[in-house]
Amino acid sequence: MNFVPWSQPRRLGPASFTLGQQDLIKQIVREVEKRSKRVATASGVPGESGSAAKVDMLPGASHRTLRADVDKLDHMLNLTGEIVIAQGRLRQMIEKLGTEQGRAILEMHREAERLYMDLQSEVMSIRMVPVGPLFRQFVRSVRDLARSHGKLARLEVVGGDVEVDTTVLEQLKDPLLHLVRNAVDHGLEKPALRESQGKNSWGLIRLTAAHSGGNIIVTLQDDGAGFDRTRILDKARRLGLLSGEDEIRDHDIYDLAFHAGFSTAESVTDLSGRGVGLDVVRRNIDILRGTVEIASTAGKGTTITIRLPLTLAIIEGFSVRVGTETFVVPLEHVTECTELPAEQRNAEASGILSLRGTALPYVRLRRVFGLSGAAPKKENIVVVKINEFHAGIAVDELLGGMQTVVKPLGRVFRGVPGIAGSTVLGDGRVGLIIDVPSLLRGVMQSTLQPQA
Repeated sequence: MNFVPWSQPRRLGPASFTLGQQDLIKQIVREVEKRSKRVATASGVPGESGSAAKVDMLPGASHRTLRADVDKLDHMLNLTGEIVIAQGRLRQMIEKLGTEQGRAILEMHREAERLYMDLQSEVMSIRMVPVGPLFRQFVRSVRDLARSHGKLARLEVVGGDVEVDTTVLEQLKDPLLHLVRNAVDHGLEKPALRESQGKNSWGLIRLTAAHSGGNIIVTLQDDGAGFDRTRILDKARRLGLLSGEDEIRDHDIYDLAFHAGFSTAESVTDLSGRGVGLDVVRRNIDILRGTVEIASTAGKGTTITIRLPLTLAIIEGFSVRVGTETFVVPLEHVTECTELPAEQRNAEASGILSLRGTALPYVRLRRVFGLSGAAPKKENIVVVKINEFHAGIAVDELLGGMQTVVKPLGRVFRGVPGIAGSTVLGDGRVGLIIDVPSLLRGVMQSTLQPQA
C-alpha cells in the first residue's frame, strides 16, 4: 500500500476523517483477500487454513513454513524405517546372485540407498524441535517452589536453540521436573545460610543443552550444598547396599541415590521424603536409551548430566551372534572389540579379564538370556562404556555395524531387563537390541554389594 504524505498539516472534520477511515479499511480488506488467495493456492486446498496444514507467507520472507500433524510425521518415520528393512533384505538377495549382472544391480541399489539416506535425513530434520520452550516452562516453577519453602532461586537456560526429536523432548519433561524439584529441595540452601557462606542469597539452577555426535547432552547444575556423602553412605548401609568397611569412589556413591526408595530426606514434604525421585528419573532415561550421571562437590553444588539419542526410531548398531540368535548393541556404547583369552575363560555368567593390565568385568549373553547350546571354543568381547564405567559383553561372533530400525517390544516383553527393543534383520528374522545400561547395572552393583 502506498500512502501519499500531505503537503502541509490541515484540520479534518468528522466527515473527512470518516471517509479517510473507510478508504483505509477498503485497502486493508483488498490486501487481506489477496494474501488469503496466495495462502490457499500454496496449501493446495482453496479456502483451507486449518491447523493441520497452514502456510505462513510474510512480505519479504525467504521461506515458507508448513504445520503438520505429529501423527503424520510419526507415520512418515515408520515408513522410512520399513524402507531400511526392505533395502537390507534386497541387498542380501542381490549379493547372493554373484553374477556380473548382479554386481551391476548392486551398484544401482547402492545409489538408491544414498538417495534414501538424504530423504531419511530430511524426514528426521522435520521432527526436530528446540528444547528452549520446554526448559523455560521450569522458570516459574523454580521460583514458586523456592519461595514456598523459604528460599530464593532462579533458573538460567543455556542452549535453548538446540534441537531434538519431538518424541524425545516430550518424554524428557518428567525426568527434568523431578531433577529441578530435587535441586530446589536438596540442593539450594536458605538465603541466610548462603550469605553466611559468602554466596549470593539467590540460588542458581542452570539447564544446559548441547549436541555431541548423535546425542544431546542435557546438564542440570546448581550452586547449592552438594550431595552429602556421609549421609548417603549411612543410608546405603542401613538398606544393606554396602558393607561396613567398603571403600568406594564418589561416582559409585552418587549412583546409589538412583536406587528405588532411596531418600536422605529427614522429613516428608511436598517435594521430598517419599523415596520417589531419582529412581523414576533413571527409569525414564532408560526408556529413552540414555544415561544419567551425577557429579557433586560439597558446598559448591551438583551437576547431573543426561545423555540421550537425538531420535528413538533409528540407531547405528553393532550386531553380534550368540548361538543361533542375533543381538544388536547400540554403537554409541561400543569402544572396541577383543578376543576373550582362553586362559581367562570360565563357565560362569560373568567374570573378570585383564585388558592391557586393567581389570575389565564382563557378562556372557549366553548365560544372561539362558540360550541353549555350548559356548564355542573362541569367544569375543565387545567392550562398552557407560559414563566412566567400562565392561565387556561376551558373544560368539562379531557381525559388524548396521543401521537398525527400533521396533517396540510387546507389552509382555517390555519389562525384560537388558532388552531395549527389537529390529527386523536383513534375512527377515527378528533381532533383539541390547539395553546396555540395564544389562551392566548388575555388574556395577555387584562390585558394591557386601560379600556373604
